[in-house]
Parts: sequence; structure tokens; C-alpha cells
Amino acid sequence: MKKKVLATLLAASMILGLTACGSGASNAAVTETGDSKEAVETEVNAEETTEAAETAETTEAAETAEVTEDGTVNLRMAWWGSQTRHDITVEVIEMYEKEHPNVHIDYEFYDFDSYFTKLKTLVASDQVWDIFQLGGNFPEYIDKIYYMNEFIDNGTVDTSGISDAYLKITQDTEGNQIGLSNGLNTYGIAYDVDMFNEAGVPLPTQDWTWDDFKDAAMKIHEHTGNFGSSGFTSSEFIAGCSTYIAQQGNVGEYGFFNLDLDGMGFDDAQMLTPYIRMRADLISAGASPDAGAEMEITDIENDFLVTGEAAMTWVAVNQFPTIYDICAEEGRTLALAPVPRVKKDGPSGTVIQSSQMLCVSKDSQYKEEAARFISWFQNSTECNAVLRGERGIPINDDVRKALEAEATDGQKEMYDYVTLVGTFETPEKINVLSPAGQDEVVDNYRNYIQQVVAGDITAEEAADKTYEDACKLFE
Repeated sequence: MKKKVLATLLAASMILGLTACGSGASNAAVTETGDSKEAVETEVNAEETTEAAETAETTEAAETAEVTEDGTVNLRMAWWGSQTRHDITVEVIEMYEKEHPNVHIDYEFYDFDSYFTKLKTLVASDQVWDIFQLGGNFPEYIDKIYYMNEFIDNGTVDTSGISDAYLKITQDTEGNQIGLSNGLNTYGIAYDVDMFNEAGVPLPTQDWTWDDFKDAAMKIHEHTGNFGSSGFTSSEFIAGCSTYIAQQGNVGEYGFFNLDLDGMGFDDAQMLTPYIRMRADLISAGASPDAGAEMEITDIENDFLVTGEAAMTWVAVNQFPTIYDICAEEGRTLALAPVPRVKKDGPSGTVIQSSQMLCVSKDSQYKEEAARFISWFQNSTECNAVLRGERGIPINDDVRKALEAEATDGQKEMYDYVTLVGTFETPEKINVLSPAGQDEVVDNYRNYIQQVVAGDITAEEAADKTYEDACKLFE
């Protein structure tokens, strides 16, 4: 039976401040003591990933989920993300262990792809980590998630500071709490203000279009020799299919897939063509990196925007404060612009959503203790003073207010941007799910764009192929 989960879209009036995912980086062995990339995940050094993954064999991980003779509970936790995420998550784990001396948490962290490779191995052997991070692809692992309802009911998980609207973004249609959101998030375009000014290109506006985006990228490349736009990596599908289709027609009229996930949400494949042609034109002109250059982007921290070689990049806004700070140290100023639209007065195609969430594993022997940690992770002001919204704007009201009061310039820009997106007209409902097999559609789509660049197929043919690939998911 297909599992269908629809998230009720948060009304603009309910959105105070903040749709993968964090980004990939390195990983480490568990015993030493962080998104659409779905929701915008990047990749890392494969050798580091392989070496670290090999240090955490499945059988070793399973053995840690036990109570020792002295009463210590050993939990296992894993996540993916940037190096910054890894560092701060380890710091708060150690903080929790000091506050709860009977609990020891063995941890693993990976780049995005390696995380899910490892997770699939653990799923097959019924040894999934006690606490694990999931993004928009959570339906694939729903059978391994232990719902948090009972822990909310018995007070183990404190939801008193979390609005119903923020709880619903990680609930199914029957009200089962799949996990607690790590933060509210959305997408945007990060850009180098000085590079725009140097090229004499107007700064992006709230209602700029993809034509404006292309024109800016081309002119900046011609004037500076830099990329006008960095690569979109695995977010190419999010930008050019999920978002682009939702930007056409009236608000909520189209989606790439329909809400029931039993068919397509539009019937004209050629609606995809303009975006594909635009991206291929930018790559062909050298205004955006080709496939080879794009492989140099191992995580958001070495994106071409961050290294000063591009004027813009697609970004999950929870990543923005990190890259803002890096560039500020070099005397460069970054800003956030909304995702370009198909038409100035058309739908934004951008919504507020959960970045990722932490879940309790059905395989865990200590589900209540795992849930207790997740509650602390989301509700502790001290914990979140370290995390500082790196996974997205916190869902707890008190935590969010505390962070806003101490926000850095980059974080203030993130908060302001999410508030802006919260004012955009959005559909009554959005689908937070992806159908089984979507990964292959995403990979093929990216390859089709490169084939258009190479002249092997036309943009029209790439659109037809993408649509046909997606339709096959429902045969």
C-alpha cells in the first residue's frame, strides 16, 4: 500500500521566522564521542567517506545499543551535513552526556550520499541507529521510524513551546508524529553584492524572473570572467522541476507530481523546456560550471560563490549564515534573493518546510531515551545556542526568540528572508513526499541537461525524456 503524507501548509500569519536539508561534508568513526541534497545536500571526498564508513561496521554499531553493567545507556546517532554541522553536533552531544551521565552516545556522520548508503545497509539488517536524521525522502524509511506520539503524551517529549503548525510539518495525515523538525527552512539565491556592482548588474528584486537570473549571470561572466552562477548540483531537479513547475499557472495549479503521488501534476512536458534551455545556455557560455567543474563542489563551504569564482548560488537558507561568515572574513558581502519566478506576478513556487528531522528508530532498544534526547535537542536553549540554527530556524518559540536576539548579521539575513518567504501566496496543501524511484529520475534529468550542452539532444527532447522517466514511476 502506498503511504501518502500531506503536510498542511503553514499560513503566512503563522510563520514568524522560517524546503535536502543540510549539505554533505566529511564523516568520522562513531566512538570518538552534520537541503533537494534534497533539500540541498552536497557531496564530499569519497576517500574520507569510505574510510570513515568502514570504521563503523554494522555489527559494531548494533553492539552499542545496550545498557552496560554500570547502568549506562549507549545510544547510536547519525546525521549528514557540513563540517560546521559535524563540529557543533558533536559539541552538543558531549554537553548532553555531561548533563545525563547515564547516557553515552556513539555517533557517525557522513556526506549525504554515503549516509543513505549506510542507512540502507542498516535497514536491511534491522540495526538502524537509535536516533537518525531524515529529510524529504523519509517515506522510503517510514517502516523504520517509531512514532513519537506516546512520548509526547507521557511528557518525555516536550512540545509545549512548539506550535501545532510546526508539529504538523513532520506528521502524517493521521496525526502520527514522525519526528521533530530540526528547523524551518526554504530555498533562495545567495549572491555576491560587490560582484554584481562591479559588473554594473542590478541587484535581484523580490519578483525577479529566470530571464533576469540568466541575464545577470551572462553579464557578470562577460564582465568579470567569473561564473555568473555556480552549479546547482543535486538541487537541479528541485529548481528546474519541483519549483519551476509550481511557478506556472495559478498558485497551486501545478506540481511536478500530484498530491496523491499516483501520477503527474502537469500534463505538458514542454513546460520544463525553458528552464532546461536556460541552464544549458549558461553552461555552454561558461557562465555556469560544466559537469566536470561542478564536481569540484564538495560541500557548500567550497561552492564557487564562497571561493569568489561565482556571483550566485542556489542555497538552502539554513546554510547561508555559514557561507556569509566565511565571505565576511575576506571582506566580501553576501545577500539572499528569492528564487527567480517564471513571471514577475506568478507564483513563487517556494514554501516554508522542514529542513530535516530527528527520528527514533524502531530497531532501538531504548526508544524513550532516544526520544528524550531529541526533545532536548529541539527545546534546550543552551543546546541551540551552540547549534545556532545551522539546520534551520528552530521550531521552539523560546529558542527562536533567544537566537534572534543574539543573531549574527548572516543569521539576521536568514531570519528576514524566511519572514519574507512566509508572506508569499502559497497553496493550501503541499506534498512533502517523493515517489519511490525518484532518485533515478533526478539523476537522468541532470544528465539530460549535460546532453543538451553537448548538442546530443535538444532541450525539448530533454523535457520529453524527463517526463517519460517520471511517468514510468506509476506504471
